[in-house]
Order: sequence, then structure tokens, then C-alpha cells
Amino acid sequence: MKQITLDLRPLLRLTHREFEKIAAANRNLRLELTADGELIVMPPTGGNTGRRNADITYQLQAWSRQTQVGEVFDSSTVFQLPNGAGRSPDAAWVSSDRWNSLTLEEQETFPPLCPDFVIELRSKTDSLTSLQNKMLEYMDNGCRLGWLINYQNQQVEIFRSGQAKEIVQSPQILSGEEVLPGFRLDLKLIWK
Repeated sequence: MKQITLDLRPLLRLTHREFEKIAAANRNLRLELTADGELIVMPPTGGNTGRRNADITYQLQAWSRQTQVGEVFDSSTVFQLPNGAGRSPDAAWVSSDRWNSLTLEEQETFPPLCPDFVIELRSKTDSLTSLQNKMLEYMDNGCRLGWLINYQNQQVEIFRSGQAKEIVQSPQILSGEEVLPGFRLDLKLIWK
């Protein structure tokens, strides 16, 4: 199954609150909202993609618990980006200062911020161009570091704030650099 994009703009423009209600009423669907107001319905992932996502999130969470400098989120979290989009990265991290600046209500709904760090893992059904555009959108909205892991090509595209994209072929380890000091993502199991 491929991603479906519904252009609702001829009829209505969804507010963040309306999007939250649609997502809550359809918990079995993975939904995103573009900055232009299009509703995206994403297919569920297969077993291998789910396994890889779990491993990535586990490694990020283990580092975060050890350092206690921020919060980790999985793909079930929708972030309200400053441009109006509602996006769900496969894994994300937000610094404690930024997370704690939100009200409890903002933390309970779709957090109104762009993560400091995001990971997108390309599944078999994902369009590479769509994911690259999504990564650029994160960067344009304040993300500091992002990794697009392309299992099919054994590549990682590294996005850094204010810098050109870097493409790395078959890396075994990725460094969190100054955004995630001391974090190292082991990709050996991801490439299996």
C-alpha cells in the first residue's frame, strides 16, 4: 500500500485542533498534515521496518536516559511545526529546556514545536523524494540535525542546520555530533 494524500483545501482548511480530532478518531491510521493543508494517510510498516525502527528508538532512548538532557519520541507522536504542518518522524529528540517550556496541555496534545533531532527510516513503500522534502521541512522549521536512513541504498543522508546535505554510504556508526553529545547510533543491525 502506498501513501495517500487528500487535498481538502477546496472544501476546508483543517486547524490543528480539527486535525487532532481526526487523528484521535482514527487511531488505526498514521496521519500527517502538510503546511498546505493536505491530509496524508500513511500505510503501516512491514515487520523488518518496524524492527529497524524499534532498534533505532531503543538506542536513542538508552542514550537519553543515561544523559537526561532531553526527551525521545517514536513515530506515533505528531509535532505541530511552525509552518503549520503536523509531522511524525520515525524517531525524534527534543532538548529538556524546549520540552519543559511547553505547558502540560501542549505536551499532552501534538507538541507545537519542531524536534531538535529527527530520524526518518525509508520503508519499502516510501518515496525517497517525499522523505527528502520532509527532511528539508524539518530543517526549515528549526531542526538542528536529521538523518534519513535509506535501507534500500544502504545510505544515510545527513541534514544539518544551515549546511549542505551530506550522503554517507553504508556507515556502521553515526555520531550525534554537538546536538546529541556522546550519542552513537550503531547501524549494523539496520543494514541486516
